[in-house]
Amino acid sequence: MNIPLSRAQQRRLLRNARRALSARQQRLAAQALYRKLAQHPSFRRARHIALYLPNDGEIDPRPLLRAAQRRGKATYLPVLSAWPRSQMRFQRIRPGEALRRNRLGIFEPRIQPQQQRKVWAMDLLLLPLVGFDEAGGRLGMGGGFYDRSLAYRSRRKHWRAPMLLGLAHECQKVEHLTMASWDVPLQGTVTDHGWYAERAIAISAGEPNAPQD
Repeated sequence: MNIPLSRAQQRRLLRNARRALSARQQRLAAQALYRKLAQHPSFRRARHIALYLPNDGEIDPRPLLRAAQRRGKATYLPVLSAWPRSQMRFQRIRPGEALRRNRLGIFEPRIQPQQQRKVWAMDLLLLPLVGFDEAGGRLGMGGGFYDRSLAYRSRRKHWRAPMLLGLAHECQKVEHLTMASWDVPLQGTVTDHGWYAERAIAISAGEPNAPQD
């Protein structure tokens, strides 16, 4: 009899899977992710884009970050709040800006509140994840930072900016994730192999190829 895995068990197995990828596999996955997303309308039309810096085997969105900056878009990274410690903000990042490790060991810009922007004022938010399913389910690291930042969406029936796209390796896909009441569903997930998204997003322009920046 198959016994369903708990969220903690799923998280452990999926983190191990992405950590097991070689440096070459990670590099090729980042290039493939770029080709899947860089010319898609959801990326091309966005003026304010929040991304992340890879950690713990996460797929690398830095080619997308550099492409966005070259195109004159405003780009943002998550920064942890000093207080309350459970909160996260999004701060603008420019080419060549110095970074430092935060209390979780993840690189982030030096805190500058005047450079921060409310998450609901973003056009596109590209999220890291541990696991995902085709229904928009996302399994995160367990800290709840993104879910708390996006909790406002559950109170809004119409205006639901920004667009939420998860980024992942194909090996992080599972058949089904049991969602908790606080989990914020994604509008789609993009991997190095393809799109798993709402129909309106996924086929609006297909998946055009683009040269690596």
